[in-house]
Amino acid sequence: MIDKLEGIENRYYYLEERLSDPVVLSDMTQFAKINKEYKDLSSLITVYHKYKEVGAAIDNAKVMLLDVDDEMKAMAQEELNVLTPQYEELQEELEVLLIPKDPEDTKDVVFEIRSGTGGDEASIFAGDLYKMYTRYFESQGWRFEVIDENPGTVGGYNKIVMEVYGAEVYGKLKFESGAHRVQRVPKTESQGRVHTSAATVAVMPKFEEEEIDIRKDDLKTDTFRAQGAGGQHVNKTESGVRFTHLPTGIVAESTDSRSQHKNREIALQRLYVKIREAAKEKAYLEQKDQRKSLVGSGDRSDKIRTYNYPQNRVTDHRINLTLYNLDTIVEGDLDEIIKALQVAENANKMQGGDN
Repeated sequence: MIDKLEGIENRYYYLEERLSDPVVLSDMTQFAKINKEYKDLSSLITVYHKYKEVGAAIDNAKVMLLDVDDEMKAMAQEELNVLTPQYEELQEELEVLLIPKDPEDTKDVVFEIRSGTGGDEASIFAGDLYKMYTRYFESQGWRFEVIDENPGTVGGYNKIVMEVYGAEVYGKLKFESGAHRVQRVPKTESQGRVHTSAATVAVMPKFEEEEIDIRKDDLKTDTFRAQGAGGQHVNKTESGVRFTHLPTGIVAESTDSRSQHKNREIALQRLYVKIREAAKEKAYLEQKDQRKSLVGSGDRSDKIRTYNYPQNRVTDHRINLTLYNLDTIVEGDLDEIIKALQVAENANKMQGGDN
């Protein structure tokens, strides 16, 4: 581990030098790329320096134990009793920080919420999820933009699509993909009975076009008139975009925006994700002996979480986590759930599980 950490430390100082290089400073694209890698390594280097500092102090205390003076020996032992647990904690922290990060974790996302089973109550629940997530986005200092919305007839949303921008957005939101279930007395229920409804969340990392390695010759592109609800926003132009990946037959389209350019971007993102997921699924089927990730596949059919209002309870079924603070969670306090899922993912990686 030490050899690896020393190599990372050398890289960190090399990047630090590059950031003051006039050639790099004159190229904002290159500067941003180097600065991002430098910042990504900063937390690891800070812990590593503390680890070395505590290790040196332990070595010094062990030398003091050899002293003939009983008082010096007692001081050294007392110091070791304090430093040894610190050293072990720092070592564990470094082991976690050295787990290879998913390069997609730093990406911005397209975030979609759709009402599921449950009629009007499902749309209202989708609206509640929208409020919960946007409050969480704000607490993280992230920006978000609604690019498509279809309101429910009595409130909430049948569908709402957003783009979310910030630091480590996908790394924190990727666990939210799947079916979210609510158990409560709906506003539309006159008999006071508890109903179960659902909404689905889909989180898709946003890739830059140069990152999407799909040959143009392998793509069939169609544009079409998106179906609207009528009124002043009837789509009179062919803003909908559909891509077909000829080698695999995979199709992706978007009518989320009134802009053909934006729809082209979203459809291409969706196509890329579908192609990657198909490749992952193929690899998974070829290696059935490998264990599936603790946090699930993110497929919409997965019931990942239940929000039980009568008991003020939230349960994440993937890691058997149950919390009794639903009232604060729906206000956007998702940190405890997301951190628990990240810990589960890291533990799975350390055990060599399938990601």
